[in-house]
Amino acid sequence: MDDTPPAAGEVGPFFALRTGTGDPGEEGYARIGEGYRVTPEGVAAPLLRARVDAVAASLRTDEPRVAASLTFQGLAARLWSLALGPAALTGRVLDLRPDQLWWNPARTAPDDLWWPGPPRVHGDPAGVAGQLAHTAYVHLSPLHTATVRAYRVSGRLLWGNAASALAGSLRVLHDWCRAQGREEAADRAIALVRALLETPPLRDSGTLTPSPLAFRRRTCCLYYRVPGGGLCGDCALSRPPWPERGAGHSGPA
Repeated sequence: MDDTPPAAGEVGPFFALRTGTGDPGEEGYARIGEGYRVTPEGVAAPLLRARVDAVAASLRTDEPRVAASLTFQGLAARLWSLALGPAALTGRVLDLRPDQLWWNPARTAPDDLWWPGPPRVHGDPAGVAGQLAHTAYVHLSPLHTATVRAYRVSGRLLWGNAASALAGSLRVLHDWCRAQGREEAADRAIALVRALLETPPLRDSGTLTPSPLAFRRRTCCLYYRVPGGGLCGDCALSRPPWPERGAGHSGPA
């Protein structure tokens, strides 16, 4: 496994991408774009459905809508990290097309996503922020549509999940940059995320404050409905609507 660019892979597993030769199909991977399809009857593709079912089982929830929401947020965090890390650290953005990026939802980062061969970087003149948005939204937009149609999750809620995932990636990257003395990269990461949060579809999804770095979203990801779940650190709610189900540890920020 190769981490590309190396500096981004050093931040953590969510920022690392498996590359190199091999046959992803023989190892249980499928092109991630296949997971974004939905039938005319509103049934999710097997790839996405398998991931949602696995998340539901892991969280012990019998609500597919809740599992789908958290599946979306988890994959968004992974994709944002792959895009944001190189953008902040090197000024380069990986061009991760859905028809060439392979996904094995049964594996964990960094082995869940695989780009066979050398990774590509954007060469268009859209600027780093524009390239970053493109890399993420070619995945998140069709995944958003599929999740809304197949699992009846609020579209606004899902974009709130995307914003929360972006802010979470930023916190990890920012802390790492500061610890490594890379202040310029830390500042660049904040500027890029701020630009994304100020433009659709993430505009009005929440508020980012730089000092201390924090994000407060305007929607709820539904984690409080998980047995033993609580409120995430950036949740719009001040307390769980169902105290008896919300007792316990708080969810992922």
